[in-house]
Amino acid sequence: MDNTYTPPTAQGLYDPKNEHENCGIGLIVDMKGRKSHDIVKGALEICVNLDHRGGCGCDPITGDGAGIFIQLPHNFFKKVCPAECGFEVPAEGDYAAGFVFLSKDAEERAHEEKIIEEIVVEEGLKMIGWRDVPVRSEILGKASAACEPCMRQFFVSRESVEAGLAFERKLYIIRHLSTHRIRYSGEDDDAMFYIGSLSSRTMTYKGMLTTEQLETYFPDLSDEAMDSALALTHSRFSTNTFPSWPRAQPFRYLCHNGEINTVRGNENWLHAREMQLASEVFGDDLKKILPIIREDGSDSQKFDNCLEFLVLSGRSLAHAMMMMIPEPWERHKSMPQYKRDFYEFHACMMEPWDGPASMAMSDGVQVGATLDRNGLRPSRYYVTADDKVILASEVGVLEGIEPKNVVKKGRLEPGRMFLIDMEKGRIVGDEELKEQIASEQPYGQWLKENLVNSEDLPPAEGMVEDDFETLETRQKAFGYTFEDMRFILAPSAESGKQPLGSMGNDAPLAVLSDQPQLLYNYFKQLFAQVTNPPIDPIREELVTASVSFVGSESDLTRPGPDSCRMIKYESPLIDRRQLAQLRNIDLPGFKSSRLPITFEAAEGGLDAGHNSISEPRISGKGLEAALDQLFENADAAIRDGVNILILSDRKIGSKKAPIPALLAVAGLHHHLVRQGTRTRVSIVLESGEPREVHHFALLLGYGADVINPYIALETVRHLVDRGDVKVDADKACQNFLKANLNGVIKTMSKMGISTVASYRGAQIFEAIGLNESVIDKYFTKTATRIEGIGLPCIAKETHSRHRKAFAPRDDERGDALDSGGIYQWRAGGERHLFNPITIHKLQMATRFGDYGVFKEYSNVINDQSKEMFTIRGLMDFKFDESKAIPLEEVEPIEAIMKRFKTGAMSYGSISKEAHEAIAIAMNRIGGRSNTGEGGEDPDRFTPDENGDSRRSAIKQVASGRFGVTSHYLVNSDEIQIKIVQGAKPGEGGELPGHKVLPQIAKTRGTTPGVGLISPPPHHDIYSIEDLAELIHDLKNSNVKARVNVKLVSEVGVGTIAAGVAKAKADVILVSGYDGGTGASPRSSIQHAGAPWELGLAETNQTLLLNDLRSRVVVETDGQLKTGRDVAIACLLGAEEFGFATTALVALGCLMMRVCHKNTCPVGVATQNPELRKKFNGDAEAVVNFMKFIAEEIRETMAKLGFRTINEMVGRVDKLEMRQAIDHWKAKGLDYSKILYRPDVGPEVGTYCQMKQDHLLDRSLDMREILEQAQPAIQEGKPVEINLPIVNINRVVGTITGAEISRKYGAEALPEDTVKINLTGSAGQSLGAFCPKGMTFTVTGDTNDYLGKGLSGAKIVVRPDPESSFVAHENIITGNVCFYGATKGEAYVAGMAGERFCVRNSGVEAVVEGVGDHALEYMTGGMVINLGTTGRNLGAGMSGGVAYVYDEAGDFVQNRLNPDMVNVYQLIECGDEEMNLVKAKIEKHVAYTGSKRGQSILDDWPESAGKFLKILPQDYERVLQAVKRAEERGLAGDDAVQAAFEENVKAGH
Repeated sequence: MDNTYTPPTAQGLYDPKNEHENCGIGLIVDMKGRKSHDIVKGALEICVNLDHRGGCGCDPITGDGAGIFIQLPHNFFKKVCPAECGFEVPAEGDYAAGFVFLSKDAEERAHEEKIIEEIVVEEGLKMIGWRDVPVRSEILGKASAACEPCMRQFFVSRESVEAGLAFERKLYIIRHLSTHRIRYSGEDDDAMFYIGSLSSRTMTYKGMLTTEQLETYFPDLSDEAMDSALALTHSRFSTNTFPSWPRAQPFRYLCHNGEINTVRGNENWLHAREMQLASEVFGDDLKKILPIIREDGSDSQKFDNCLEFLVLSGRSLAHAMMMMIPEPWERHKSMPQYKRDFYEFHACMMEPWDGPASMAMSDGVQVGATLDRNGLRPSRYYVTADDKVILASEVGVLEGIEPKNVVKKGRLEPGRMFLIDMEKGRIVGDEELKEQIASEQPYGQWLKENLVNSEDLPPAEGMVEDDFETLETRQKAFGYTFEDMRFILAPSAESGKQPLGSMGNDAPLAVLSDQPQLLYNYFKQLFAQVTNPPIDPIREELVTASVSFVGSESDLTRPGPDSCRMIKYESPLIDRRQLAQLRNIDLPGFKSSRLPITFEAAEGGLDAGHNSISEPRISGKGLEAALDQLFENADAAIRDGVNILILSDRKIGSKKAPIPALLAVAGLHHHLVRQGTRTRVSIVLESGEPREVHHFALLLGYGADVINPYIALETVRHLVDRGDVKVDADKACQNFLKANLNGVIKTMSKMGISTVASYRGAQIFEAIGLNESVIDKYFTKTATRIEGIGLPCIAKETHSRHRKAFAPRDDERGDALDSGGIYQWRAGGERHLFNPITIHKLQMATRFGDYGVFKEYSNVINDQSKEMFTIRGLMDFKFDESKAIPLEEVEPIEAIMKRFKTGAMSYGSISKEAHEAIAIAMNRIGGRSNTGEGGEDPDRFTPDENGDSRRSAIKQVASGRFGVTSHYLVNSDEIQIKIVQGAKPGEGGELPGHKVLPQIAKTRGTTPGVGLISPPPHHDIYSIEDLAELIHDLKNSNVKARVNVKLVSEVGVGTIAAGVAKAKADVILVSGYDGGTGASPRSSIQHAGAPWELGLAETNQTLLLNDLRSRVVVETDGQLKTGRDVAIACLLGAEEFGFATTALVALGCLMMRVCHKNTCPVGVATQNPELRKKFNGDAEAVVNFMKFIAEEIRETMAKLGFRTINEMVGRVDKLEMRQAIDHWKAKGLDYSKILYRPDVGPEVGTYCQMKQDHLLDRSLDMREILEQAQPAIQEGKPVEINLPIVNINRVVGTITGAEISRKYGAEALPEDTVKINLTGSAGQSLGAFCPKGMTFTVTGDTNDYLGKGLSGAKIVVRPDPESSFVAHENIITGNVCFYGATKGEAYVAGMAGERFCVRNSGVEAVVEGVGDHALEYMTGGMVINLGTTGRNLGAGMSGGVAYVYDEAGDFVQNRLNPDMVNVYQLIECGDEEMNLVKAKIEKHVAYTGSKRGQSILDDWPESAGKFLKILPQDYERVLQAVKRAEERGLAGDDAVQAAFEENVKAGH
């Protein structure tokens, strides 16, 4: 192999644009600015200790990237340059050094060097000379060696340019020009050329290395003269294994751990602003540095590009960061006014860069760090007595720090910044720093004089009146259906909430539907999975914002009073009054103009003297011409000084049809971005078309500023008028807008975006079935993987709606609105796979075991060439009769059925009878059933007398962690991490209160009758390295089980799957978007995610390219209904298969789609005892179904000539797309990408052939604890174990705990049987899932996820007795402690980070301070907080109790989320309760020696007066009902049952 290695280009469904990355970061600095080699050494050690946060693919010595950023090492160059290079370097500050990656080819390299030298001279500087950087290439892995560049440094003297910022600007220009000339001049596309750093202040050493190789590879770094006062370091985890040298971090100003979700929009907006810049500091050089952002960088590189530009154009580092990552100021109750003014002013100039991010940044003088508004990445720091600061993603990354030398332990807080100024020699805190920056200009005064609130506009004139007479005609023109009224408009107008639905989506994709579709339906929403978390718009509402500004933006480099001359709207959805105000606006600085978005519906016709043309011509040309006209009108209006463009389709009529609003908005937005005038105007849409959440989300995502859906609002008023909606008209319209705004915020949240400002223009969608020409012109840079229709078809669909409304003859016009039939099957409506005929045939066949009838069922489903529902329906097998084999030679059905699984349906969403029948059936055939996310009753773990087993082999771990205990996990063969659910990706599951019966509540560890919601994200998976940690935790909790990760198909899922394989999952499930669900918002069922055929094919292709396919099992599910479906899934790359809806139908489900109402007529999806009696399903029916499917697969295998499934996996060459397709839309579809097979060598395995190495032998349990705990495990004798601990010892105690659960069951051992005493910094997930009988005492501190899923153990954390700091003011444990814990005790002497005790359902904890969002979703247990409290405590808390020590007295006003809880004074709660709290604190002091606890006790009972009790309202109601039942003489379960019934009757 020659040594030019280029990463794969886009091929098949794989596209390198979808790469994600995550990482560990660290920083070490001497506050007094003293340079030393120790700082460099320390940074390298931190980097190695964060190794488990980096990634590594199929070759263990090729890393994803590691690097270090330091001050320019002047002393080092003074020492080496004379001897090595024959020149002396000038004085410090008078020269700069560049670090550059050059081509390996001598000729090319000479050419590159010559260009750099020419540019240096052109720009008036002097080239001093070059230095070869010594490297040790022999240590590299195969992939990194193949693309290793040649490393050189060059030195430039500043001559007459002023030192400092002016010199840095010149260097910035040189860097931009040389990169442009060498890399982007089109001479050599894949040039390795890259300037890592070029500065008079800083330098980076980095490469495609593992953390351990960094120091060895660059011998420079070991030189004693290599010194610096600061160092940033970074280890990278890329989802793909083709990382590149330039993408390693740190970059020129920062290193970043996280992911920027809005980067596509941020890039577009910055590009549009470039034309408006007239920067004084760059003068005529400005054009040399455009474009500011290079398209081929990663999200972090683009962020760095923008930051660098803001800093060099004259803002301080901290100021620029506050603009790019602002705090959530919009809903902050207690933010000082000066800070709010600063943020609001800058919101008028620039949208936030949004996404989970922990950033360490430096310009060589200051060094700092900041965290995103949600606090989604860990960052902890120490300050030592000798003025050093050490910050990293974990604590304990630097050994040899004496406890007595640590003066402070802290954490970065959400939205906060932390800066070390070496000139001042100290830390500048967030408050001081921001106050200083915010008072540099009179921002408040500028806002008062210039910003207009929409409420303060003069009253509207000339509002359009309703015309109910013609309403129906106009509704038809925009394609309204009866279902829109019934399921979408009416419910949201009445309740102000998004409408719910159930049972998934088996209607066809828009491009395969024979009904005319709105353009919106060709787009699917993207959502976050694994590489970043969705956010929680309900419980963490305080970080979301919908503020929108209308007006012209000004020059980004020249902020002034005019920069905020805007109109501010609280919501981007407006009513007719607000629209009229904009149309008639008469204020200085604003001018509006109305542009029609209609086109001529038909040309030709009966003209005098012409023959009649029978069919009016309708063409894409008319539509295209109308769009071009719109763009021209807009350009003219802008030249005329208009800055509010109102696009309106009110003028439709018999001659004029509306241009689809999305096409008009997106097309105009991209046209103006290309013209560079987009930021001078606002786009206001007045359209009759948008009417549901998905429509509004798309319009905003493609650039609309505000939207007025006039027909939707008129329809709502009409429904009120008719008496169909029982609210008054204005209220109903407000409700409708509010429901849709909340829906949009929920849609943004799925992608982890929290503000409408940064969602606008971010294009978080993929298109399915639109061709490239439409995408490139109107939806630039949107992914489209199945090409399809163009403008002619879009025009034709618009026209067919138009004719229904305006055709000249009565019989051609539609008489009433269409019925629709998307949500439920209706005769004559949209088609569904499951209709009354197929359901009946399947039930007959499986109930009576009749294979003949089953063949009839599968023929109906497979015969889709005419109906074309699915992508697989368009495929054919390539049979070759000469290759066929006899049926007897194919492996038996018993072997095939072992690969079958049933879907994750929780006990709770379906009835106990249905859940157990499925488990029995799967255990009979050797397949696997899935518990779903609701836990499992332990009595199912033991087999029944007749030999049947009701135990589900797959135990699911979802974000709610209901019923996840050590005992539950050891009783599994496979543990599935449910990242997302096909029917509603990016949202949490919901179980309404009336379904939470006492026995379900018991299984889930919650309160009966109280509704349950799972959080949208797993709070321990905010990134790919977090997922690697959870996989590792679960593997430790049951070393015998496989770990399965469930993903949902969307564009880029293959890349994510590659990351998941690197994170060591054993099985990856790619689920289709069309799976069933018990309850989900309709917008998600219809519009999020993609078909499994696409996701599976992309995953298989990407894993093969990465050579990771042979390490994992790939599984798929989502509406698999016949043997043909399964055979196609196998040929596309799956080796295991899941069935859910079909299994329910075999048990009697009739697809009424009312699961969310608890009224299932056949007792499957209901908890109502009367309806459950109607359940007559039998496990044997499910067994028959599975046997029939396996038999059908065997028949196909025989015809194709495969003897085993393994030979068949991924053989796409045996599939082809059907030839004879005459459907008017599907004709143009291009599917070649699905059936693409990457060209890989024979050494690359095509199915799972090897086990993942989980590195369990390195764990502290396997090395020490398990051995020492044997007497306790074998004979129950008490043992005590003493060990030191460092951050790389993760999940300590879990393997030992699992052995205890395996042997002793749920009861485990008596308290304190196994005592484990640890000293130092414990790694992540200490004590995860540990059962009763274990006690951990840590002297030192701990990292994230302490006590995750704790199942009865006791955990004590206390500072070292020698520590000098005050415990309750210092951070001692990480974020997300006791997540999903079910039982146990905890005593923590010090502060915890964010989200303490999230989803706690049983742990009793005492802590001395918590961060934001504590006790979120808590359903049981008790928490006593003796220290300070962050914001938003108790969001979504529905059980358990908390006691908070409110010393400052501002808890209720500023800290509490009051939505679901009541607050009482402890002293009013009675003596019994006061004594309980006091006893707990006494215990805390005894275990931890807490000084804080002692001082509260010394002051008792005075101090008791400062305690508040927080009790959830739902929980309180249930407790009172139980008490009433006990007074009536009921006891135990009977009392609980009575209380449950009382609450359901009362309608709670």
